[in-house]
This record gives sequence, structure tokens and C-alpha cells, in this order.
Amino acid sequence: MFSEQNYREILNIINDSERVLFKESINEEYSHDELGGTFSTPDLVVKVTSADEVSAVAEYAYSRDIPITARGSGTGLVGACVPVSAGIVIDMSMMNHILELDTDNLTVTVEPGVLLMELSKYVEENGLFYPPDPGEKTATIGGNISTNAGGMRAVKYGVTRDYVRALDVVLADGRHVSFGGKIVKNSSGYALKDLMIGSEGTLGIIVKATLKLLPLPKKTISLLIPFPDISTAINTVPEIIKAKCIPTAIEFMQKEVIEDAESYLGSKFPDSSSDAYLLLKFDGSSTEEIENYYDNTAQICLAAGASDIYISDTEERDETIWKARGAFLEAIKNSTTDMDEVDVVVPRSRVSEMVEFSHRLQQEVGARIKSFGHAGDGNLHIYVLKDDLDGEKWEITLKNAMDKMYAKAKELEGEVSGEHGIGFAKKEYLSRSLDPVSIELMKGIKQAFDPKNLLNPGKIF
Repeated sequence: MFSEQNYREILNIINDSERVLFKESINEEYSHDELGGTFSTPDLVVKVTSADEVSAVAEYAYSRDIPITARGSGTGLVGACVPVSAGIVIDMSMMNHILELDTDNLTVTVEPGVLLMELSKYVEENGLFYPPDPGEKTATIGGNISTNAGGMRAVKYGVTRDYVRALDVVLADGRHVSFGGKIVKNSSGYALKDLMIGSEGTLGIIVKATLKLLPLPKKTISLLIPFPDISTAINTVPEIIKAKCIPTAIEFMQKEVIEDAESYLGSKFPDSSSDAYLLLKFDGSSTEEIENYYDNTAQICLAAGASDIYISDTEERDETIWKARGAFLEAIKNSTTDMDEVDVVVPRSRVSEMVEFSHRLQQEVGARIKSFGHAGDGNLHIYVLKDDLDGEKWEITLKNAMDKMYAKAKELEGEVSGEHGIGFAKKEYLSRSLDPVSIELMKGIKQAFDPKNLLNPGKIF
């Protein structure tokens, strides 16, 4: 049981009462994440400013069996940063410094509280490029690493894991360790760094990260392509991939979600007359370099049934389109009273089947279901909407919809989460999806790193 004495002892470690929150001083936001489906209030919040403080608090908590949950911006959607066992929340948001830009090795070293949008702006001002591009730009880099965030550029550039060169981590007992380095390749023992990526704070607390950068593409061009229906649109994606057109992003969207975004943003999308769209982006050092790729893509799409091709080759047009795409989550949330998300990933060739299944499911379960996602890498974001359902009916309807969609994803050889993680909300479905041996191995890894189960307990499995 957390006591007043525990509070005073941690206050002595931090020596700054404004950064140690107890009882009434704990803001309500620490009890949930962005989606808000999981709620639990911590006993204490510590706003740390250094790795030494993280180590000291972890060592103290370990000696007294107090759970610890690390938290960044709280933009997650599966309850991963919610302290379901109470205890201490370590707020990493003040560890938000860019420590080094190494142009010789094309790396940047940052603290975990640096926001994605801050990092992107900083490296681009220096002619460099950090490719991972999750939709939530106010997420922290520590959170992105903890969930192995993907985003819209994953089809060409990969996900966060592909850009993490080194991590400094505080273990459950407060020990500070370093994994990886600025080296380009490494075959020296187990890949402990990679175990940390996507572990959602259950194996260690990230206190520093060194990330790989690329030269900044000098030119980008987007194509907005309307189709008569979602099946025709999505079934065109494998043809684009096979033609080696190398788009940076391939997104799918439908008219009803675009209309939600128009209403939410108070501005018109370039076109919303068709039922379904593909949105593609190409990048390179010049227009000439990429024009063959997008010309070929346009011809493939027109041959497959696209009704038109809208070329966005100016910054202003691009911003209008991608701003709307970036607002889809908030726009859908704004259109209903509550919702929950399915973040499944399936083989690219099965995306259309999954989308069509979710649409048919609306009638079966009695709830609106909306979707959009990354057609280029098979990651779908499917939302079940509460609307005017009462509390009990909503819980039954939601569980029914979730059960059926995760079962369908497994049938299509997919996985539970493409980029948002498991957290607390999805762990039931992970246990159904993975074989018992895999679960046993993951629990063994957790035991090795955190024998007392104090780091973000109650998450993943």
C-alpha cells in the first residue's frame, strides 16, 4: 500500500515538490490515454528530468515492490501507459532534449520525451530525414519506440525498429544499461536492443535513443485517386507494388470518413464524390526522378477502374490532403459518443477481405463501423462506434464485434496489432492469436528482465 511516507521519501530523491504529484495534485489525465477505454489512477506521479532520477526512483520502487509505469504524451490507444496496478507513474515528458546530431554517422541522439514533430522539424532543418511517420505527431519518441510505431511511410521506409541504433535503458531494479551503438551492423550476442522496441515499457524504461537518419528527399508528389468502390481500390494495391513503383505511402479511405474529416476541420477535401480513394505519395531528389513512378502508377490505377487522377505537386495542395488524412481518428471520434479500435495487420493481398468483412459486420452486430488505413503494408484501423447505445448494450456489442474481427484477422493470417501495441485493452486477443509456446517464451523474457513484475504490470499478457 502506497503511503505518505513513500511520498516523502521519493520527494527527498527528487528534491522538487512541483515535480512529485500526490493525491489531489495528480491530474486526471494520468488515469487514461487518448482513447480512454482503460482507467486507473496512480498513487504518485514523478516528472523526471534525467536518467539518474529514473534510476533512483526505480531502485526505490524495486526495494519496496511498488509498480512503475512510464508515460510520455499519453497519445496511445490501448491503455499501455495507464497504471492499472496504481503505484508510480514516471512522466518522461520533461526529458525532451535533442542531445546530438552526428552528420558523419547520420544519427541523432535524443531523450525519450522529444516529440515526433519536434524531431522531424529539427532534422529536416539540417537536410536530414527521420522516416517513421505515425499519425499522431505529438507522440514522444520514447512512446514510438515502446510500441514500434509505423505510420504512413512504412511501405517504403519501414517502421521505428528499423531506425533505432542504440538505447539507454533503466531496468526494473534501477540499473542503467546501454544496448546497441552507432554501428551499422551487429552480430554480437542476443539483440537486447530489439527486445526493448515494442515492449511497451514492460522490460525497461528508455532514457536515451540514438536513431538512424537519411538524406532529406527534396521533392514529394501525391496522387489522390478516386475509385467506384473500396474493393476495386484496395485490389489495385498489389499491382502497384508488383510494378515496383516505390510509393512512400499508400493509404485507403472512404467517402464517409472524408466527410467526417471535412466536418471536423471545417474545410473541403479536394474531392469527395467517389465512394473510395487511394492516396499515394512519392519522394525523391527531383520531379524527374519520381515522375516515371507516379505516371506508371496512374496508368495502373486507371486500367483497374479509377475514375480520375488528382496530382498534388505543390506544398499547399499536399498539406490540405494529408492534414485531412491525419485528422481521421479525431474526426471519427468527434462523430460519435464513444468508440474502440481494431489495429489489425493482414497480408496486403487480404486487406480487401478484411475491410469488406468489417462493413458487413455492421448489420450483424448493430453498430456503425468505420475504417481507413495503410493499404501498402496491410495495417487497418477499424473503429466500432457507440453512438446512442446504452452502457450495457455497448459492452456486449463491442465485445461481439471485436471477437469477430480478431478471429477474421487470424483467419486471414494476420496479427492483432500493426503499430499501436497490445497494452491492457488488447491482451485477451493476443493470447488467442499466438500459440502457447510463444506466450511462454515472452513470459520468460519478462521474468528475466523484471522478476518482480513491477514494470507496467498487467500489460501485453
